[in-house]
Amino acid sequence: MGCFFSKKSKRKSPEKEDLTPTTSNAVPLGNSAEEAPKQYSWDKREKVDPKDYMLTGLKDVTVGRLPGKLNGQQFVIQECENCSIYVLDHSATITIDDCVNCRIVLGPVKGSVFFRDCKDIKCVVACQQFRTRDCKKMDVFLCCATQPIIESSTGMKFGCFQYFYPELGFHFKDAGLSIFNNNWSNIHDFTPVSGENNWSLLPEASEVQDFLPVPDGESEFKSVRISTDASRSIVPLTKGGRRKDSEESCLFVFFAGEYATANTRKMIDQAIAKGFVLIQTKQVSMRPEDAKRVFQNEAEGLVELIKQGPVVALELNGDGVVEACKNIANEAFGGIKFFVSDNKNTSSRDVDNFFNFADMQMGL
Repeated sequence: MGCFFSKKSKRKSPEKEDLTPTTSNAVPLGNSAEEAPKQYSWDKREKVDPKDYMLTGLKDVTVGRLPGKLNGQQFVIQECENCSIYVLDHSATITIDDCVNCRIVLGPVKGSVFFRDCKDIKCVVACQQFRTRDCKKMDVFLCCATQPIIESSTGMKFGCFQYFYPELGFHFKDAGLSIFNNNWSNIHDFTPVSGENNWSLLPEASEVQDFLPVPDGESEFKSVRISTDASRSIVPLTKGGRRKDSEESCLFVFFAGEYATANTRKMIDQAIAKGFVLIQTKQVSMRPEDAKRVFQNEAEGLVELIKQGPVVALELNGDGVVEACKNIANEAFGGIKFFVSDNKNTSSRDVDNFFNFADMQMGL
């Protein structure tokens, strides 16, 4: 099934060899009736039942795993039909095979999510790598740290991840994923067909609730406070590869610090409240020598800040966005070091410099 599970080691009892010195009354080693057998770390592991880490051959049911049930293990979903599946925990990898007409929510996956031979799927997915093969008609609300790949698949539609449950932020951290690194719209079709489009983006107004309703009150998931409201989503809602409404964009960068994530969310909320659009976000480490290439004339004062850890960058878009972002920053983040584009004549260059650098760093 592609899963691995640890098993207890079996050790043979020591041979009854007389190691007693000829001039002593010592008990032969390994034969003390009072001495407990030595315990090793692998002896203490809990037994893993493969059935706990797979869903197979199900039909017309609501199933899945509650927070805390997977704890980073691999998981398999196969041969399910007309099921609502909620895997609300972090995991190592997940494979989904031969499923039809299912609604699937996958908590953060440290490695890959691989759909094979699936049809009519609606899903919410957060992962390091996303791939499909031989799939048809999938609607995917995606957060993916790398470039999503489809292969021999048709009718694929993608939107930005929109989901919340109380443990989700911790699950992102446990899976080693950043909520700010989302390449949901940057799809690579491994098997393109001339004159045809195997994938497209969902309409911008698409809401998860219209595709994957929250679990009903009779299911085991009723105790989990799930929200599909985009404003509550752990992952910021971005416009991605859709055409920008304005020719004016602004680069805003927060440097590593105790409240960097909270400040970033605050900046996004205030900018959106003023009618601006979040195009993309990135969280990436930088070296001092990268500063000159990315920040150019502002680089000298930023080198020490870059050394503190990964930076978080936003591209915000809309007429008048540069001046608006500067005003928001000065009012809301007076005591915090940040970078914001200085004027609209150079702001597009700022955006290109940073995000081209970030994409190169991430291998995109």
